[in-house]
Amino acid sequence: MSGSLNKVLLIGNLGRDPELKATPSGQSVARFSIATTENWKNQAGEKQSKTEWHNIVVWGKQAEIAEKYLRKGKQVMIEGRIQYREYTDQAGVKKTFCEIRCDNFVMLGRMDEGGGREGGGRDSGGYGGRASGGGAQDFEDSGAPPATGGSFPDDDIPF
Repeated sequence: MSGSLNKVLLIGNLGRDPELKATPSGQSVARFSIATTENWKNQAGEKQSKTEWHNIVVWGKQAEIAEKYLRKGKQVMIEGRIQYREYTDQAGVKKTFCEIRCDNFVMLGRMDEGGGREGGGRDSGGYGGRASGGGAQDFEDSGAPPATGGSFPDDDIPF
């Protein structure tokens, strides 16, 4: 295989509600965290558990959808890529920050558990509400968001 691949697929629970902001150019960006937990038994047969926290960033129309429908504690599948950013803290120390640039997300769980849209929808068990867009634009170090050529109009939202 020639080339390279930066692909992440996570299923976890939101650690906080998405926080929606707008860049100076008016582009929407939402940030939230999700937790993934690994469970296993050690050699003595005792249950062990480890939780990892992942910082998620979503751009464009998809960010607005995330802010409207995703809530703390709800399960979500995130598809995206790892990106690293550098910043200088208040003490002047240069630090590196890792986050997942979300290209698509799927709200999981039952409608009555907060998965999917508000006020109705499917009456069966699961929900596969999917929000996608943004495409494969690169994040610029300047903090400017990528173009959103892949987002869809309001009347085309899949839920």
